[in-house]
Amino acid sequence: MIRTLIAAALLFSPVPAQSHLTLTYGAQTVRLACNPTAGDHPEAAQACAVLRSTGADPAKIKPAQVMCMMLWQPVTAKIAGTWRGSKVKWQHQYGNSCEMTRATGVLFKF
Repeated sequence: MIRTLIAAALLFSPVPAQSHLTLTYGAQTVRLACNPTAGDHPEAAQACAVLRSTGADPAKIKPAQVMCMMLWQPVTAKIAGTWRGSKVKWQHQYGNSCEMTRATGVLFKF
């Protein structure tokens, strides 16, 4: 009886929708899929974990305690695609790549 209940629960439990994203900054682009983790992002599992913890909103990432040079070399980071079944389109311009990495962590480390 218990096995039947467990099997039924597993069979009917909702599975999170897949997520397929394209991350871009400058001339660099990677694809990232979560659930299951795939794509050409060099740290895909960590990037998916960050996105899960923030609801795919990079603005919610706690910035690293890193000092960056005050050098104006603007870089625009972009995320586009589908996150758990919902469309995502995010973009932010940073003063330089150090500021971007400080703010977004592993997401744009490629």
